Amino acid sequence: MLTHPEIIAQKIYTLDRLEKQVALWRMFSKKVVFTNGCFDILHRGHIDTLAKAADCGDALIVGVNADASVKMLQKGDSRPLQDEQSRALIIASLAFVSAVIIFEEETPYNLIKAIQPDVLVKGGDYKVEQIAGHDIVLARGGEVKLIPLVEGFSTTAIEKKIKG
Repeated sequence: MLTHPEIIAQKIYTLDRLEKQVALWRMFSKKVVFTNGCFDILHRGHIDTLAKAADCGDALIVGVNADASVKMLQKGDSRPLQDEQSRALIIASLAFVSAVIIFEEETPYNLIKAIQPDVLVKGGDYKVEQIAGHDIVLARGGEVKLIPLVEGFSTTAIEKKIKG
């Protein structure tokens, strides 16, 4: 019998394994949702967006930026605060998250191209045309949804508060 940590770790996928899982979900007519982020310090805003993303379909895949990818985004010299495996494990521990995958690129465009989600979700601080992969999802008849942000919650603000 698997322990809880082992069960959670099984929700962290390689691309090959995730493509097989997505094919299985599609066989059962499941609506696949994708979102992504750094998730350096998981906060209320993240939970709200992820929970609402999960409500957009049957299986929620969360792409987590690899450490190198976070550096490419130039979020500051101290970022990421937590390593990619820790961040992925924390996201995988959420009951409404079906799968987590770490991606190395600056954006998850190639990942979205590979898994072809039915719904692409990002926070409301984006415009649809700014979201990596929106063209892929829309071209196959999928949806791109923007979730309004919970005001006052950001990793940058939390980091500043800790340092202050």
